[in-house]
Amino acid sequence: MIHIARPAPTEHAEYYYNYVGQVPGDDAMSHLVAQAAATHDLLVGVGEERSAHRYAPGKWSIKQVVGHLIDGERLFAYRALAFARRDQGALPSMEQDEWMAAADFDERSFASLVEEFRCVRAATIPFCMNLSQDALTRTGIASGNRFTVRSLVWIVAGHEMHHLRILRDRYGVHA
Repeated sequence: MIHIARPAPTEHAEYYYNYVGQVPGDDAMSHLVAQAAATHDLLVGVGEERSAHRYAPGKWSIKQVVGHLIDGERLFAYRALAFARRDQGALPSMEQDEWMAAADFDERSFASLVEEFRCVRAATIPFCMNLSQDALTRTGIASGNRFTVRSLVWIVAGHEMHHLRILRDRYGVHA
């Protein structure tokens, strides 16, 4: 398996250190693979009825958190793909609240969201595993900031860890 070393803080916008810093060790790839099974196991235990739970008024439902994870992983993986392929066009930001307002995650079955998340991760892993060391260091602009491809892989892993912690701490979701 390819080793994707921790990016330097200069390889991504400062805000994203919140995600990168949550990933322990020195290889994001092993986390992406391990998270696939662990997150699936955690989510399948939630159940349809509980998936509509919000820990406070105005907060996202569990379904919406999972939908956000799906959107986020697709977005970060697309950025990594574009930059790995030397696309020099600046990519737009993701305004998460606007995206959530346009999504219909609460209208879907929780099982369909869990399955979609599984499929998205199943696509992210081989893409990342087949990046060359040269491609991992390529850069591009997104949200007005420069990112390396490798930093985006770490952001995928850390973004998931961040939201799983919220699911555990605020929503009481446990395997």
